[in-house]
Amino acid sequence: MAPQNRNIAVFALIIFFALCTAYSNHFHNGFHFDDSHAVQDNVYIRSLKNVPSYFSDPKMFSADPLHWGIRAVVTTTLAIDYWLGGGLNPFYFQLSTFIWYVVLCVLLFFMYRNILNTTVKHTWTPYIAIGATAWFALHTANAETINYIIARSDVLSTLCITASFLMYIGLPNQRKRYYYIIPAFIGVFAKETVLVLIIILFFYILLFEKKLSIGALFKSVNIKHVWGAIVKILPLFLVVLVTQIYTLSKVSAVPGISNPPFYYILTQAYVWLHYFIAFFLPMNLSADGDWTVIHNVFDERIIAGVIFVIALVIAMIKTSAKAETRPITFGLIWFAASLLPTSLVPFAEVTNDHRMFFAFVGLTLSVVTFIGLWLIKREEQIKSHPKYRIYICIIIFAVLTLNAYGVYQRNKVWKDEETLWLDVTVKSPQNGRGLMNYGLTQMAKGNYAVAQTYFDRALTFLPYYNTLYINLGVLKGAMGKSQEADENFKKAISLSPNTFDSYVYYARYLKQKNQLPQAGVMAEKALQLNPSSLMALNILMGVYNDWGLWDKLAQTAGKTLALLPDDAAAHTYLQAAKNHTPAIEILNQANPKPAATAEDYLNLSLLYYNQQNYNKCIAACLQALQIKPDYADAYSNMCAAYNQLKQWDKAIDACNKALKINPAHKLANGNLNWAKSQQKK
Repeated sequence: MAPQNRNIAVFALIIFFALCTAYSNHFHNGFHFDDSHAVQDNVYIRSLKNVPSYFSDPKMFSADPLHWGIRAVVTTTLAIDYWLGGGLNPFYFQLSTFIWYVVLCVLLFFMYRNILNTTVKHTWTPYIAIGATAWFALHTANAETINYIIARSDVLSTLCITASFLMYIGLPNQRKRYYYIIPAFIGVFAKETVLVLIIILFFYILLFEKKLSIGALFKSVNIKHVWGAIVKILPLFLVVLVTQIYTLSKVSAVPGISNPPFYYILTQAYVWLHYFIAFFLPMNLSADGDWTVIHNVFDERIIAGVIFVIALVIAMIKTSAKAETRPITFGLIWFAASLLPTSLVPFAEVTNDHRMFFAFVGLTLSVVTFIGLWLIKREEQIKSHPKYRIYICIIIFAVLTLNAYGVYQRNKVWKDEETLWLDVTVKSPQNGRGLMNYGLTQMAKGNYAVAQTYFDRALTFLPYYNTLYINLGVLKGAMGKSQEADENFKKAISLSPNTFDSYVYYARYLKQKNQLPQAGVMAEKALQLNPSSLMALNILMGVYNDWGLWDKLAQTAGKTLALLPDDAAAHTYLQAAKNHTPAIEILNQANPKPAATAEDYLNLSLLYYNQQNYNKCIAACLQALQIKPDYADAYSNMCAAYNQLKQWDKAIDACNKALKINPAHKLANGNLNWAKSQQKK
């Protein structure tokens, strides 16, 4: 191996070690935000048999009809993670994203090196490429994408774009076989950003193969070159466009976006400036920002943003004039082109930190190339003065180390829902959704007063948000304020009558209150809007079981088993329907099958709990614990039952045992806090 290649290999190993160290505390981080409907509640990722259908059935991407669409590559990787982990084990999901990220970084090194080799003929070129790769790999802002499981769509689409681009520039003799189109075709099934590759390739051909500056593109003599570039990318364009039209045709209808297009696009100029600054100073990152559209054309932020965009265009033109600085031009074009999809189409969120991920691939190339060329011009000074080499090494080490440290700290923020949304409330205090989500974490812990405070704060920013009223209904129900709970659930339904979630949570509440007729009506309405809602199906099975509506119970259990063939509760309900016997009695019968496993007894305890037979619930939990002594769920169910019996000391003891086994058990935390609060009265 040549000395230079050996050095690059050593640097690559160091970067990999640094990357693993920076992300070492992220592998057990939990699910967040849209992970709930795309991963946790998505029954279709629970069987690899569904993989072929991911490419045709939009319902399989999400449990929420508002997010139905085709992102088959993402859903396939989620299904594999679920299979490997034997369930919703965050470790396998986080590990999967990290592996794809490492593969992307490897491809980026070869891409950077290929681009630089076309114009920067110097022995330092591979080191510039590895430096750019290191900066991107360890960049603090990328932690926002790597930690957010469903945001792997950005990683996968960027990976496919990079692979397609690298195959085109690195294997020119194979272009006629169109192999480079394959990764792009796959990438369309990850995210709708692959069309950006057309812009990237177009400018690559003109800048590096035709050796034209941007200014020269407008000369009549070069029209043939522009047309030639269009012809070259036409096959790729057609494949990507047709595939994209197919995937977009499957997207569910979404609520209208209130952001006015003109002001939204103007605001994006300032957002671009924000992203550019964040590359150098990745501070105050937020999982859910509180920026809004700026409606004043003469606002200083708009002016600053427009000036930045103009400066960006000028920089592209100036740097394209010389061959050696064209990698800078190309990186800036990549940066701008990657932001166009979210800048020209009004989104609900004006800015989102994970949008920087794809854009920073190009910006990293520009910045590091600029630094590399500056150092090359001072090569003699650097070689003749050892202190300069020391200073350079210190600066490089500081930049990479600080970014790696930032990654490590952001991983802590993404640890669980409470840490994430607390950070959002601090960084984005005017984000009503962030305030609401932090309130949810407190409600789960039984801190109802704190949850109420955050929900009230959220109302000032989101007075017409149906999800907020759903959560207020749940909170009021937990606090025993039945009238207020009903009012909030009904308000949620009135604000969004065509979404299933308002109905299903109201149905759950009514079922808990033993108001079976109303609960059945609400659950049936939810199921009409979302036929794959497990919560609605479970509520209906419980209602039909309690009513003795055996035909309807059998039908609903069948629907549930069609989604989840191994669902134990659905099998029990189906047997109950066939025998015309309540499910509790089925589980208690010696024949055809006694409750033989800890999970069977846990299911039995839940059924007893729902029947308000709390003593039998506790007895079933004790039987589960005889089989599985470290069963945190059983202790948590016992705690909940003791709470209903107002036996606070026993409830506290059971919850403490659950938390000793699993300190992160949310239900046990909530039940424990409730027991302690009631014990003090």
